[in-house]
Amino acid sequence: MKYITLISILIVLSCIFYSYLPFMNFKGKDSIADGKNTKLTEEDYARERKKMVEQQIMARGVKDKKILDAMEKVPRHMFVPEGYRRYSYYDQPLPIGLGQTISQPYIVALMTEMLDVDNEDTVLEIGTGSGYQAAVLSTIAKEVYTIEIIEALGLRAEESLRNLGYENVNVKISDGSLGWPDKGPFDAIIVTAAAEKIPDPLISQLKPGGRMVIPVNNTFYSQDLLIVEKDDAGNIDAKKTIPVRFVPLVEGEKVTK
Repeated sequence: MKYITLISILIVLSCIFYSYLPFMNFKGKDSIADGKNTKLTEEDYARERKKMVEQQIMARGVKDKKILDAMEKVPRHMFVPEGYRRYSYYDQPLPIGLGQTISQPYIVALMTEMLDVDNEDTVLEIGTGSGYQAAVLSTIAKEVYTIEIIEALGLRAEESLRNLGYENVNVKISDGSLGWPDKGPFDAIIVTAAAEKIPDPLISQLKPGGRMVIPVNNTFYSQDLLIVEKDDAGNIDAKKTIPVRFVPLVEGEKVTK
């Protein structure tokens, strides 16, 4: 029993460390706070993106070719604030402002693979953030609807997505826990912020036979990444996968700051 407790503590500490990693002041030549501002070319970014896919994503077991292609194609650096772009393809989340982050590339790829979508599917994303996850999904799915409660982030993401030509992504500034009922039901739903529990409106807006991927708080001050499936009769089955650490899902009125 004591070994199980020790393992649980280590998992929690690891999750907490990675949640604060983007905001830490590291020292050394690869620091995100070393003051250097080296300009990289698009060719440099393309090489870094290819290395990211090979060393961070494929090496950890993500195998779906359409996801690997999407991760190599979508320019993550264009969704990262300019001061952090040099680190866009590092194996870590990065700050995007207003206390929010762009997720670690591997987690984006893993959650997309778990979602199991194709070019006939309509996807709902809760937590637009930088817009990067929506861009990745847009290269695979038929249509993407994404909701962000923080107005400044949502408007910035919408502009980035539009400027980069992701025309099948629709952005809404609203409470994501309520979903987007007039555009549902959805073949798949992905939530990129941690909820206390699975919001009932999202379950209602998931099609029979559909799948949701969502981080949910657990009793160990961490989160479980769940795969939630709805069968043809409307029954729900939720399966725990890995421990993760996401920013909290904000509910209520939109944040205008």
